[in-house]
Order: sequence, then structure tokens, then C-alpha cells
Amino acid sequence: MSINVYAVATPFVIALALAEFAWCVARKNGYYSFQDSIASMGTAVMNQCVNVAVALLVLPLFTQLGQFAPWRLDASSPLSLVALFLGVDFLFYWFHRFGHRTNIGWAAHSPHHSTEELNYAVALRASVTQRLFSFLFYWPLVLMGFPPEAVLAMVAFHLVLQFIPHTRVIPKLPRWVESWLNTPSHHRVHHARNDAYIDKNYAGFLIIWDRMFGTYAEETEPCSYGLTTPANTWDPTAINFQFWSRLVSDAVSTKSHWDRLRLWVMPTGWRPADLPPRALGYWKQEGAEVKYHSRELPGVRGYLVFQLFASMPFMLLVSHHASPLSGWQKVVLSLLLWAMATAWSGMLESKAWSEPLELTRVLAMGVAVTLWLVQARAPQAWSALTAAWWMVSLVWLRVARGATGIRPGLRSWLSR
Repeated sequence: MSINVYAVATPFVIALALAEFAWCVARKNGYYSFQDSIASMGTAVMNQCVNVAVALLVLPLFTQLGQFAPWRLDASSPLSLVALFLGVDFLFYWFHRFGHRTNIGWAAHSPHHSTEELNYAVALRASVTQRLFSFLFYWPLVLMGFPPEAVLAMVAFHLVLQFIPHTRVIPKLPRWVESWLNTPSHHRVHHARNDAYIDKNYAGFLIIWDRMFGTYAEETEPCSYGLTTPANTWDPTAINFQFWSRLVSDAVSTKSHWDRLRLWVMPTGWRPADLPPRALGYWKQEGAEVKYHSRELPGVRGYLVFQLFASMPFMLLVSHHASPLSGWQKVVLSLLLWAMATAWSGMLESKAWSEPLELTRVLAMGVAVTLWLVQARAPQAWSALTAAWWMVSLVWLRVARGATGIRPGLRSWLSR
């Protein structure tokens, strides 16, 4: 796949997210929480890096599989493109349903549902393990004769479209639209943890699959978002691997070899008979919703906002098809971005290790990226901007972290 759809779509996605954020701040509707948004965006940056690695792994497998196709379809024709899109949308429904209804599927998918908000920042909080599972569902399209590159590109395009329904700003649309399209109203139901809404509305683009296969629910009561057993952390590693660790613990603890094997594909929440029921989390107190909030390091919010915007070019150096970095350099930078998201979470939770980790990350990223850009003979402005970011970050971390410099219009949101 010569062009990374995710990287090309990133500017449009960011623009839409900023527009929604500005609208929500102006309306003071409380749809954005600072801590949740920073955690979601940090996770999104490192997840985009993982997307590239997964695509590079899957493409050769799809190419080999495509040799068994009885014919080759022309993916450039309008009819073939429509057929490919519908095929991706149909298979996504079953992949998404698998992600909610099996232990291993939920382990891969649950990080996306770990946030207790619903907005365009939430749409970007994806699991680092889910993408590999999703591609495993699309192999029939290759056997049908669609080019592997076209299948992967359409999967990416389909995923980008799913960004749009992740909002509370857009109300219910006319019934003739709601009857076939996966609208924001339908997707709010999917992200809700209300008893009536759990395991509903798996659709990607067309809601007709849910209507056909009995998993449709209409939005009839206010939604409470998140997991019924909340993650209660901003740490991206914990969020991505909490449920995996529970499954591994159950597999190690059970004495039944059969249960150890079938545990992974059993319905979500199933445990071996010789293990006690797992204690449920609580997201209500006296019937009222309680969202996770942590005590953060003082004066850190301005710094995190600055780093959030600064991280976007670094992400594109990993994910964009025109990046001058080599493969191993992208891997190293991806690890540094993971360290970045981890350090941010530690700052939001006042962890003692967070500032030393962030300082180490800034030092390593500044030196490495500047050196790589010079070696690749990239435009000098790129190296200059990297050096400027590096110096500002070091000064802020060591001298002026307490000065937030918040504009009055943002003060109410930044204090949430």
C-alpha cells in the first residue's frame, strides 16, 4: 500500500476534532474533560504508529493469499469500489460483534470503550492490539479477487468514516436517515454502559446489519459512557492490557487444561469453573454516575497542551508514506511516543516517575529526530523546528512548568 490513508486523513480528522472542541467550549456543555482528552490523544498518537507496523505485516500475507483467488477484480471501477466498501462494512459488523462477544475480542477492543466521555478525542482512543484482529476478518475479500492493497486502503477509509459518529453534538437525524445510516445517535447507544444499551449497534457505516441480525437499539434514554468495570487510570499500557492480563491470570490459575484453551473464545466475562466470579467495578454511587478523576501535577496543563500539538509532526514522521525516516528509526520513534503517552498519564496522576520519564523522552527524541533529519537531508526547517521544540520543552520542564499561561476562554475547560 503506497499511501497511508490514516496519515492522509489526519489533518481533516484533527480539524474536525478542533471544531467540535471549540463548539463545546463555547457552549460550555461539558462534553470534553481535560484529563480524558489528553489520555485519549496520547493513546491515539502511539496507536497510529502501531497501525503502520500492522499494515506492513498484513500486506505480504494478503498478497500470498491473493494468489489463490480464481480471478482478479478491477478495484478502480466504481462498481468494484462500491462492492468492496459494502464487503468491508459487512465484515466489520462481524469483527465488531466478535470484539464484544468473546473474551479475546474484548481484550483487543475494550480500550476504545475505556473512556467515560464521547467526543472526537474519544474516537481516536483505539487499541494497539485490535488492528491485527480486524485485518484477520477481511481475508475473504482478497479471495474474492480484490487487490490486497485496495482491501487495506478501504479498511482504513472505512475506519476514518467511523470517526464522524463519535459525537454528542449532532442530535438525532430524520428517521429516513436513521433507518439505514450509523448515525451519532446509534453510536452513542453503542458506547453507553446502560443496561439497555450493552452489546448493541455494532455497525460501521450502515445500521442495516444490526437491524438484520437483532443487535439494534434506539437511543431512548440518556447515555452513560464507558466500561461497567472502569479502567480508573490514564496509563495507556494499563488501558490497553488490563483485560489481557486478566485472561492470562485466569489461564495460569485454572487447573483445567480444557478451560485454559477455550477461555479465550468463550463469551466475554466467562471464567473457568474452578475460579471465583470476578468482582464487578462500580461506576455508580447511590444511583448517580461517578467518573474517574485524578490529582495531577500542579501547573502541568499548559505543558501538556503544548506537547499534544507538538506530537503531531512526530507521529507523521512514523505514519506518513513520505517520511524520510528508515524502518528502524520509525520503530524507535514509536517507542518514544509510547513513553510520551505514559509520561503524560503519570503527570495526570501525580506519579513521581512521570517528570524524569518525560525529561528523558524529550532529550532522546530531540537528539534522535534532529540527527535523523540531518542524515536524511530533510529540509533544514524541519530540523530547526525540532530543535526549537526541544529547547522550549526543556526550559518548560526545568524552569517554568508552573506558568500555565491559560487564556480566559479556555480556563473553565482546563479546570475540569
